[in-house]
Amino acid sequence: MANKLEITLTKSVIGTKPAQRKTIEALGLRKLNQTVEHADNAAVRGMLDKVAHLVTINEK
Repeated sequence: MANKLEITLTKSVIGTKPAQRKTIEALGLRKLNQTVEHADNAAVRGMLDKVAHLVTINEK
């Protein structure tokens, strides 16, 4: 596992379930193509499993 994850919002949250919108918001993503960095841990990985179809993940 990498130390950090680079997460980019690649698909719109329009039409998604409210729980998925909250997860994207909790990751700190607000705009399309915005990228954030998070530590690679179980909590973040679990969040990414829920919204994997909306984001792109790069390991650093």
